[in-house]
Amino acid sequence: MDLRQRSAMDRLKAISIFVEIAERGSISSAAEALNVSRAMASRALAALEAWLGARLFHRTTRRLQLTSAGEAALVRFRGMLDLEEDLRSLLEGYGSATRGHVRLTCSPSLAQSILAEAVADFVRLHPGATVDLMGTDRPIDLVEERIDLAIRISNTLDGHLIARRLGVCRSVLCATPAYLERRGTPVVPEDLTGHDCLLHQFVSPGVWTLGKGEARIAVPVRGPICANEASVLLAAVEADAGIGLLPTYLVGPRLRSGALTEVLPVYPVEPMGIYGVYTSRRQAPGVVRALLDFLANRLGEDRTDPDPPSD
Repeated sequence: MDLRQRSAMDRLKAISIFVEIAERGSISSAAEALNVSRAMASRALAALEAWLGARLFHRTTRRLQLTSAGEAALVRFRGMLDLEEDLRSLLEGYGSATRGHVRLTCSPSLAQSILAEAVADFVRLHPGATVDLMGTDRPIDLVEERIDLAIRISNTLDGHLIARRLGVCRSVLCATPAYLERRGTPVVPEDLTGHDCLLHQFVSPGVWTLGKGEARIAVPVRGPICANEASVLLAAVEADAGIGLLPTYLVGPRLRSGALTEVLPVYPVEPMGIYGVYTSRRQAPGVVRALLDFLANRLGEDRTDPDPPSD
């Protein structure tokens, strides 16, 4: 690579750093997201300002603020980076395989029920790809833990992250026939207040919302067990401990076999979206985008919902 080519590459890197700083409001945060030192990010910004002959940020003790020149540059530089990303994606399509490493996280229950098989199929299709599949239900900082892609089931997402909808997750209330024989079967949502409800720490731990549209009702619930993982709650439900709110991808086979019974089926639980979440569209490697496409196709086939509603 000659000096002119290196200068162009350095300038493109500086532009990428500038855009990241503008979006995050901090040199340190941008440097961490891009996996470069703070000193390097500062030098790149200074070099870009020298090349443009304009100051791009007002420096304050609390936050960087774009100057008018910086605002104008941000619009154009974003366009340049988007064009670079589109070109890179196009050229990657001519390669013989998608190569690279992905650190992927999702809940343990989703990993065991769906994602492990999906990832196995993906790496079989792309021999140059490798995946770290990490199951956790605790809140996780993608930048701090260097996660490339998180699969999250939610209807509320962090607005600072990029999210792509991959599918839908439906849930049901269920219990064992033995528990319902012992305690009785709820007829209306209010009956749940007299039952042992097994709660998920991160999914509506104190209130279950049931029904459709204007007929939806929020019912306060409590019970003897609260867990941070759906598969743990399933084990407690199967031990006749109470009523659980669990995803159909996990309990579908047990409902069909009669091992579990759906509770209040005429009062459906609001479905949640399944999203692929990542930190930066521009920094996502080709292998991450390929995995996202693969999962959108896989999860869009109702693989997470073995018994979708007829309506």
